[in-house]
Parts: sequence; structure tokens; C-alpha cells
Amino acid sequence: MSTPASWNEQVAVITGGADGLGFALATRLSTLGAHVALFDRDESKLAKAQEVFGDKCSTFVVDVTSAESVNAAVAQLIAQKSRIDILVNCAGITGQTNIKSHEVSLDNFDLVLNINLRGSLITFQSVMPHMLERDYGRVLHIASISGKEGNAGMLAYSTSKAAVIGMAKVQGKEYSGTGITVNALAPAVIRTAMVEAMPEQQVKYMTDKIPMSRCGTLEEFANMASFIVSPEASFTTAFCFDLSGGRATY
Repeated sequence: MSTPASWNEQVAVITGGADGLGFALATRLSTLGAHVALFDRDESKLAKAQEVFGDKCSTFVVDVTSAESVNAAVAQLIAQKSRIDILVNCAGITGQTNIKSHEVSLDNFDLVLNINLRGSLITFQSVMPHMLERDYGRVLHIASISGKEGNAGMLAYSTSKAAVIGMAKVQGKEYSGTGITVNALAPAVIRTAMVEAMPEQQVKYMTDKIPMSRCGTLEEFANMASFIVSPEASFTTAFCFDLSGGRATY
């Protein structure tokens, strides 16, 4: 196993990295010394991120639902850096919310699962061979507390995140004999642009379930996620970490 000696040696791929949770984690990892490779479909936000991070960052316009798009970006990154140590799948959408299951559009349901679940698998499949070559890696799939408990009015999102948790548990077990860990992280409500775009009634429903009576912060998310993908987190795999303000107690 080839464990990185420091953060300065590491290359981290973060999907959805130009905004929200992904950008917050990129900021944290860059501060620690890692090179962050941001995969996102928003070219203008990627350009702004590049200005913020400078030469500690590579940006790629990527559609995570397209294996061709993801594979091309990964190949380009490997050509530049020769390694990928970390993969964090932050890219995701909520889809239709505040709506009963029998009223959910099947097209919207498919879209949410395609991005949140299939996209995470595509990036995993593209990056994993490069981690296996070096017998080291940290994979983190960003799930949600709704994937553990289910949020009424969020059928597609809750279903996709439950599947992401299941995927992390399978993958963590499959690669447990290597130096690669695969885990999930299930936050409760973190105030991001995605949450701000949701109906306030839906946000209140979720926040009211949190014993701490507040949303989590981007800094709290980034601090926990950065530990999970650190070399020190070497024994925990196939696990779903909570960041729920007391909502999840199991």
C-alpha cells in the first residue's frame, strides 16, 4: 500500500465542485495542501473557482451522467497529475419536492436517479482502476439523512440517496482488502443554493426534525468530509457517517 506522506502529494476529484458542498470541501482540501480537480457542468462557476484556487486546482466541464464525459476528464487529469487519491461525489439535484409520490413525474424521478446515483457509479468506475494501481484511495459518496429516514415530499431524492448509501456499503466491502476505503456521508439540511431553491415549506419540514433546531454549516460539512478522506481514516469503510444535528440516533 502506498499511503500519501502528506496532503501536498494528494489529488482529489470532487464532482459538483464548483458550488455548494463540493466547493466548500474543495476549499478545505486546498487549504490543507491537496490539489483539487473540480468536475462540474457549470463552466462559468468553474472559471470562478479556478480564480480562487489558482494552480492548486484543475477544472473540467463534466456531465456525470455520461461515462464518455467522465472518462475523458479522468484521462486528462491522470495525464497531468499521474494519480488520483480521493474521489468525492457531491454532484446532485433534489428534483421535484413538496409533492406526493403518486404525483411525481417519472421523467423527473429518472433524472434525479441518473445524476445522484448513476453519476456516482460512473465516476467511481472511472477512478477506481487508478486507485487500484497504487493500492490506495479514499472514496466518499455524499448521501443524505433523507436516504436513511425518508423525507415526505421528496420521493426521488430520498430514494436516490438511500441507494447511494447501499452502494457505499457494497463497494466498501468489495475493496476492503486494499488500501482503499469507500464510505458515505449523510448530512441533514445544509444551507446551499440547492436547498435555497426548494420550497420553504419543504425546508421547514426537514429543519423541524433536527434536535439542534438549525441547519448544518458548510464548514461543519467540510471538516467532517475532509477527515473521512484523510489517510488517518484508514480502518472505517462501508460506513455511512451522520451529520444530522441529532436527527439520526442509530
